[in-house]
Amino acid sequence: MELPKTAAEVIYTLNDEFAYIKENYLRIRENIERAGGARFMAVTKTVPPEKVNYSLSLGIDLIGENRVQEYLSKEKDYSPVKMHFIGHLQTNKVKYIIGRAEMIQSVDSIPLAREIARLSGKAGIVTDILLEVNIGAEESKSGFSPEETDSAAAEISEMSGLKVRGLMTIPPPERPSYYFGQMKKLFDDLSPKPYFDADILSMGMSADYETAIKCGSNLVRIGSALYGARPKK
Repeated sequence: MELPKTAAEVIYTLNDEFAYIKENYLRIRENIERAGGARFMAVTKTVPPEKVNYSLSLGIDLIGENRVQEYLSKEKDYSPVKMHFIGHLQTNKVKYIIGRAEMIQSVDSIPLAREIARLSGKAGIVTDILLEVNIGAEESKSGFSPEETDSAAAEISEMSGLKVRGLMTIPPPERPSYYFGQMKKLFDDLSPKPYFDADILSMGMSADYETAIKCGSNLVRIGSALYGARPKK
């Protein structure tokens, strides 16, 4: 019969089993610094809590969650960490995220912003948000068009219970540097506006984060490059 492992043996086993995460983490940190520096978010979609907690032990202090139900099922098993919600958020799911997410990055409509503001006010808190921009005008993606982002920022900034902290995007896979450049220009054009007191430009994922940083991103969202490819459904 196999004897139970001591705490030290468990830690050793995890270190050995997840060694690839540490290698990936160190490589990504080096690449981020070489590209110019940005905050590192670990995207934890489909990643089990034990892997997430191991990555937190390496120094990661921010995770990004895509799915409300998945996050709620894993939250109790996570080590203390700041969380941003980065996936598509339905208005009827906002109530489950308010007070849990340090920031909601994927605000893609006025009605969603209004619901975040309402529930945040009800809870007596202010929720930081990013406006999601559909920079490539892709039908498969949500978000404000570049042309309507200015007016959306002006309207949303008047809502109590939330604060617009910046912009977020997922560009088309073709010509990412072009679209990242367009996002940086949009961010810079909005920055002088009195209703856009923002400091975050969130763009760049596993395949293109270095390019995004060189184009002006200061927050990158990295999942598969850190944890490995997601399991196929």
